[in-house]
Amino acid sequence: MKDRYQKTSAGFDSPAIDAFAVTPDDNADLSEVVRALFIGTPGDIVLLTKLGTEVSFTGLAGGDILPVRTQRVKATGTTASNIVGLV
Repeated sequence: MKDRYQKTSAGFDSPAIDAFAVTPDDNADLSEVVRALFIGTPGDIVLLTKLGTEVSFTGLAGGDILPVRTQRVKATGTTASNIVGLV
């Protein structure tokens, strides 16, 4: 497969290079810290940032991209669904 960007380094403003489904959990961290979250279905999200700060985002629309380095998406308080972690 051709990848014209193979020899370039990815910066924080570069597109994600991979993605995975996120299942909210109050106790378990994601498999890796993500650079952003894609919100599939509208709602609210409670997350822990990379530095461990708990933050609530309310009124997110489906299709939103939340550009926050995130280590955990909590189940309690999260009503959005079909969340995808972008790395």
